Amino acid sequence: MSTAFLEHVNVTVSDPEATAKRLKDWFGWEIRWKGDSLGGGTTYHIGNETSYIAAYNPPKETAAMEAESYGVRGGLNHIAVVVDDLDATEARITSGGYQTKNHADYEPGRRFYFHDDDGIEFEVVSYAA
Repeated sequence: MSTAFLEHVNVTVSDPEATAKRLKDWFGWEIRWKGDSLGGGTTYHIGNETSYIAAYNPPKETAAMEAESYGVRGGLNHIAVVVDDLDATEARITSGGYQTKNHADYEPGRRFYFHDDDGIEFEVVSYAA
């Protein structure tokens, strides 16, 4: 039996502080750490006591992704977040002007997807009955 679990995902963003605020607003997460990164740049760790997203911005200008990563080997296709109340979470996300899509209701849960300001796709899923 494995005791392994996913601790974090590290993504490059345009503004780690703004990303941290959005993740706090959407999912109720907290900033676990923020500071200078190795090699320069800034990182915010946003999550809960067991897992987090590391939002990193390097010391030099970054380019936006040219296309979705589903056709790129090694691409980060989406980040999935489990929530208790899918409808309330979607309302918080759409109130910020984000468009949700690909709603699905199938065993074992309901879900939707959306893209954030940096083009990162999120899947939001609930397994609540």
